[in-house]
Amino acid sequence: MTKTFIIEHGQMPTEEQLKEIEEAKKHPIVFDEECQELSPAMKKAFKSAVIQRNRKKKA
Repeated sequence: MTKTFIIEHGQMPTEEQLKEIEEAKKHPIVFDEECQELSPAMKKAFKSAVIQRNRKKKA
């Protein structure tokens, strides 16, 4: 199950949210046909896209 938390700029997460994150760290990532593990080439492309996106945000 996926949970999403939206934290606004300057807002701190609640204790409950921090506990849920710590608990989630203990569980392994499970890949399936809808969410497959990225190949090394796809990881490299994804990393490059993130770098480009972050450069544009700073400008």
